[in-house]
Amino acid sequence: MRNPYSINVRDLLHRPGEMREESLVIDSPEKLGEGLISVDAGTAIDLDIRLESVHEGILVSGEASTVATGVCGRCLIDIAQSVQIDFQELFAYSSGEAFDFEVHDDHVDLEPLVRDAVVLSLPFQPVCRPDCPGLDPETGERLADLPDREPTKTIDTRWSALADFPASDDVAGGAGAPDREE
Repeated sequence: MRNPYSINVRDLLHRPGEMREESLVIDSPEKLGEGLISVDAGTAIDLDIRLESVHEGILVSGEASTVATGVCGRCLIDIAQSVQIDFQELFAYSSGEAFDFEVHDDHVDLEPLVRDAVVLSLPFQPVCRPDCPGLDPETGERLADLPDREPTKTIDTRWSALADFPASDDVAGGAGAPDREE
């Protein structure tokens, strides 16, 4: 099976100053990301890349755009978010030294570069909207669906003894702080 991320660069090898631009659409061969949001296998990834020959190898610059799907971290409804990332990496000519990215058999493999950039751009706690109120802790209902209802306020029993203490108006000093003279 041919690697869809593999780009032939034979025309650029050892020709510093040569450049080529390409636009590709790749269907992601595997799921990118874990957790609440990810790019599913088979989702189209649009790549606009620039390949430049330099003395050390092939410099690849570009941007990728796709759509990640998952659930809101607060209210658990399904969401879809666009993902747009920029990347740049030097694919070095084989020199016997260990490089993360190398030119192999007149090709550069963009898969680890694109995969890492996409996965690192995904939010850890995605939300359906920035002010998502989440779920009611008592009923589990989505609070955004109940705009007139105030969320239930329960006091943790471990803190209930503090409810008997009066609130202090002195925010800066706190209880027992000496009065300031002005």
